[in-house]
Amino acid sequence: MKSKTSTKSSNPSQKKDLVSRPVALIEGLGSATITAIESVGRASQFFFETLFWLVRPPFRFKIIFSAMEFVGVGSLFIVILTGFFTGAVFALQGATAFRLFNAESLVGSTVALSLARELAPVLTGLMVSGRAGSGIATEIGTMRVTEQIDALYTMAVNPIQYLIVPRFLAGVIMVPLLTALFNLVGMVGCYSVGVGLLHIDEGVFYENVKWFVEPSDIYNGLIKSCFFGGILTLVGCYKGFYATGGARGVGLATTQSVVVSSVLILAADYILTAIMFT
Repeated sequence: MKSKTSTKSSNPSQKKDLVSRPVALIEGLGSATITAIESVGRASQFFFETLFWLVRPPFRFKIIFSAMEFVGVGSLFIVILTGFFTGAVFALQGATAFRLFNAESLVGSTVALSLARELAPVLTGLMVSGRAGSGIATEIGTMRVTEQIDALYTMAVNPIQYLIVPRFLAGVIMVPLLTALFNLVGMVGCYSVGVGLLHIDEGVFYENVKWFVEPSDIYNGLIKSCFFGGILTLVGCYKGFYATGGARGVGLATTQSVVVSSVLILAADYILTAIMFT
């Protein structure tokens, strides 16, 4: 009798668990959906506010030049290093592949075309995102958790105009310049390996580059880099602007800014490539 009683008494709790689990799953899914929609809406509002204040005076040129120095000059070393070894490695790999068809002379043109269209803008965006984008998220996130952004509101200074717009302009202006530098240094690396180590004829190397690479390839790559510069700076500013939770929140915002901007750069690269080259 005792066992039957205990079995009967446990049945309601089991039924309750069976009912509560699907309900909890649905609630969790709904909560995640609402959070995602709110994040998209807040990010869209942040983007349009940035565009609105972009053309409104006062124009803080000193802050803009300081942001350009941070984004552009501060990223020179890593861009030059990445560009040189990217060109060198692709020349080495391309020569190995083209040697099968006795077409080593196409190494220079292939690397130049790859750099101009894809490698230079994408790798520059990723490198600058890891260095400058994370720095922007950390700086603005620290200002948020220490209530410096709230102090700007108190002094009747719009923080979007004061903090976000200069960094957005710096990204749009400096990342294309870094991309052009990446192209140049990448071709120096390709030339060093192709002509210096693999003994490809120098005249054939130059002529094939001029024959296969069109000015539109370079221009389209620079246009891509403008979008990538805007993406990485806006994501860094957004994550830092809405950081919460003290030092841990700032660190989390910094990590998220690098991950999100890298993914968005790769997705935007596919979309822009489909528009420009098809």
